[in-house]
Amino acid sequence: MAIDLKKPQAIEIVRSLCRKSDVLIEPFRPGVMEKLGLGPTEIMLENPRLIYARLTGFGQNGQLALRAGHDINYLAISGVLSLLGRKTERPTAPINLIADFAGGGLLCAFGILAALLERHHSGKGQIVDHSMVEGAAYIASWLFRSQKLPIWGKPRGENLLDTGAHFYDTYETKDGKYMSVGAIEPQFYKELLNGLDLKMDLSQFEDSEKAKHLLEKVFRTKTRNEWTQIFQHRDACVFPVLDMDEAQQHPHNLERHAFLSDKATKDTEWIPSPAPKLSRTPAQSGATCEERNEIQNIREIFVENELQLSDIEELYHNKILLMATKPKL
Repeated sequence: MAIDLKKPQAIEIVRSLCRKSDVLIEPFRPGVMEKLGLGPTEIMLENPRLIYARLTGFGQNGQLALRAGHDINYLAISGVLSLLGRKTERPTAPINLIADFAGGGLLCAFGILAALLERHHSGKGQIVDHSMVEGAAYIASWLFRSQKLPIWGKPRGENLLDTGAHFYDTYETKDGKYMSVGAIEPQFYKELLNGLDLKMDLSQFEDSEKAKHLLEKVFRTKTRNEWTQIFQHRDACVFPVLDMDEAQQHPHNLERHAFLSDKATKDTEWIPSPAPKLSRTPAQSGATCEERNEIQNIREIFVENELQLSDIEELYHNKILLMATKPKL
């Protein structure tokens, strides 16, 4: 339900919703909710059990708190971006997965669940102040804490897991596609060499780049499908790099129901199924649910929160309730 928060009646609607809600999630810069009269001090007086989640780029305080930013900026300030990419290239952000989704939304949800669990014991709500900078850093805790281990601590692109090793990388095939190689352990590395029909132990090369160049040359001699067949029954940690369409149709993913077709709208697109899978109360993807129109959603919200259905048309007329079409009650 979309409402215009610049109007007093809209503020009252939000307050009424908060009185009966378990969680409020707000994504504005610090101070915006307070100016609207919807800050945690006011709202949690009316509902002490409310979990008030604040999701921002830089957090509620600090010299960057009021600055604008995006995933790549939060990742940069967290220190994590400096670790990502090959040694001969600029730092490369992995789309917007780390700060926005993993360090942002997912960790904020984790904080909300932790607060809900604590409320089960105390009966009290609390504020969740989540910064995407801190979330990105926390997701990368192992990277920060493992700098003195043998597998890490070198410059970007020279470590075991960041393309510094010839046995942990991707390689182009004859048809311009790619294979992923993660043969870290000795038994898997041995199977890698056997699958590639190589008689020498490339780990003895002092220069890892020489080993990489040799693997690049070998992988280009066959197509991705040919290599996939060769390694199909070898435990070498070698698998094809699939695009999204191919991933949806991979036999393993089909067997696991890893992707769901959007049957509700007869769409040909596929979507990832909810994860992880729960044995007793499995989740249902919202994309496969029957589509509902605006007025159905709004009516449900009003009924749940004991608001007057007769007010909907007036709220729409006064441009407090924002809808694409005029409601027909």
